[in-house]
Amino acid sequence: MAQHILVIDDEKAIRKVLNEILTFEGFTVDEASDGAEGIKKINDNNYDCILCDIKMPKTDGLEVLAHAKKEKPDIPFIVISGHGTIETAVDAVKNGAYDYISKPPDLNRLLITLRNAMEKKSLVTETKQLRKRISRKYVMIGNSEPMTQIQETIEKVAPTDARVLITGENGVGKELVARRIHEFSTRVSGPMIEVNCAAIPADLIESELFGHEKGSFTSAIKQRIGKFEQANGGTLFLDEIGDMHLNAQAKMLRALQEGTISRVGSEKSIKVDVRVIAATNKNLLEEVEKKNFRLDLYHRLSVILIHVPPLNERTDDIPDLIAHFIKDISDEYKQPAKEIEPDAVAALQKHNWTGNIRELRNIVERLIILSDKTITKGDVERYITGN
Repeated sequence: MAQHILVIDDEKAIRKVLNEILTFEGFTVDEASDGAEGIKKINDNNYDCILCDIKMPKTDGLEVLAHAKKEKPDIPFIVISGHGTIETAVDAVKNGAYDYISKPPDLNRLLITLRNAMEKKSLVTETKQLRKRISRKYVMIGNSEPMTQIQETIEKVAPTDARVLITGENGVGKELVARRIHEFSTRVSGPMIEVNCAAIPADLIESELFGHEKGSFTSAIKQRIGKFEQANGGTLFLDEIGDMHLNAQAKMLRALQEGTISRVGSEKSIKVDVRVIAATNKNLLEEVEKKNFRLDLYHRLSVILIHVPPLNERTDDIPDLIAHFIKDISDEYKQPAKEIEPDAVAALQKHNWTGNIRELRNIVERLIILSDKTITKGDVERYITGN
């Protein structure tokens, strides 16, 4: 589909030239002879870009810009300016216009500016869609008392920079809690970097977290930026912190105390602005007694404690979780969502969920694949419980 451009200018000759050029380049072009007509067209259509003169009768270009930024903020707005309005055009850019083009318009500059503006719009749209998909993926489901308390805690804690320690069995959704804290924090525009401490060998964890200099060890063939530096200005999520090696724990403690890190092979201190959220399926105080975890690091990490209960302790949330997973998985498969009978839901509520939320999602996916249009209690017994 051809990209749709709106040209707003009170000079008929300018409109005609721009229309001919843009149409030849494959764009679809609408015209407006003044600002008031331009505003009406902006309200009634979705454009890929707007080209607008500044000096016009009735409503000038700056007023059109203000309206466009308020009503359709994602549409790139390019100002067309005469020689006497360059200063005004620069002010327009400061107020949200993508760029300005002088009259008479240079063809090459016009097309380059147009394509750059629309490429930026495309990237912004893709980023917003990606954020929506991520937000849907990490939505918290459930109205049971434990989940309500967790959500209330997140709302209180998220806007602060307090460190949070999330505990709970595997599969209960500890990462989900961490993601929600980041999304509701003042750091949401920054990165959230995740490190699975259990998946990294003990001899590599320091390099992974703090980076290393070229030649600092045998396989260090070039400088590497660690997770702390990558997360600067955002959130660092340390999953399975209970499996971190003691040597790395000592450097972690220093990073939390001083807000600085040193790459492996360097004595230079690097300032980092990072909020740390940690999670574990272990009892860290028991690990302290076993000499596997530093008590001082535990206290640094556990300013706020959030415990996520196993699914067997919040079976009231299972119907909502099932409905969410059916829609989510059906959307992934690009097929209509299946119905599920109340008896089937009740049977799933009685199941022993050793794998927690992760297991429930896998089972719902299995039922969607193997069942007919409606998921029945018989399907649950046949494919899940084995009764």
